[in-house]
Amino acid sequence: MTEPTGMPEPPASNTAVADSTGNWVDTHAPLWAQPYLRLSRADRPIGTWLLFYPCMWGLALACLSTARFGTHDVWTILGCGAGAFLMRGAGCTWNDISDRHIDGSVARTRSRPIPSGQVTVRGAVVWMIIQALLAFLILLTFYSTAIWLGVLALLPVAIYPFAKRFTWWPQMFLGVAFNWGALLAWAAHTNGLSVAPVILYISGIAWTLFYDTIYAHQDAEDDALIGVKSTARLFGDNSRWWLRLFLVETVLLMGLAVILAAGDRSVLSLVIALGGPWAIGWHLVMQLTRFDAEDTPGLLKIFRSNSMAGFLPLPFFAIAWFL
Repeated sequence: MTEPTGMPEPPASNTAVADSTGNWVDTHAPLWAQPYLRLSRADRPIGTWLLFYPCMWGLALACLSTARFGTHDVWTILGCGAGAFLMRGAGCTWNDISDRHIDGSVARTRSRPIPSGQVTVRGAVVWMIIQALLAFLILLTFYSTAIWLGVLALLPVAIYPFAKRFTWWPQMFLGVAFNWGALLAWAAHTNGLSVAPVILYISGIAWTLFYDTIYAHQDAEDDALIGVKSTARLFGDNSRWWLRLFLVETVLLMGLAVILAAGDRSVLSLVIALGGPWAIGWHLVMQLTRFDAEDTPGLLKIFRSNSMAGFLPLPFFAIAWFL
């Protein structure tokens, strides 16, 4: 099958990455497209959900704050969903371009498309630009404040792959990038910002520090050998204490954001909305009880369970809006 213009043909050794568990990319996508879809982590939707949920938190609290929900907000949901998929893909592609030499030294990542030779750096750059341009076209349909926020979001996305080289807190940079949608979606509804979405954004950063520290424990030994920094290595045996701290910060800050956004609504509506941070908090507690830094398969399962954790506040926010 002929490849898209600008995409060099991948080598014949087109294989799934080492920790793949079987997915639509491996079984149904055209062979020529599989390496590029793996670059975008299309075979691992968890990252798209983790990028999408803060957008929905921001939009939901904005709707609670203004007491309105219209057709533009429906488009915001669809646009944020497509944008999360595209920008997560572009970000992962950029990450793999930047980390191609490091990935080749880590057991879990050396089979990724670039270090394994399935995709050239030039092909990856072209693929990244295509995804980013499509996401930008969607962004242009939002209000001006949201557009500028979307452009500004490129800065933390660009810095993140290099953070592990100069700080023990690369998970903080990931949180800054991954939760930007809380600000953007609020602005897509209101064409402005206030204290509530900023507090919500910081809550999301704490959540990212929680789940990505757990995720980083998978590579702690390899990272130590090649000199890559992470909060998992920084915290070491004290990780459980730090995870508990991030859990509390996530819940308290999200609760404060809810109060600031929905404080003028009825008492019942506010109480229901506060069920959102309560629900995600209990899910994080359950994750913490299963945390074992030596259990690599278990760490991955805990990390992936955040696709449910991020969803849990949304039904509470939705019900509160109707009251």
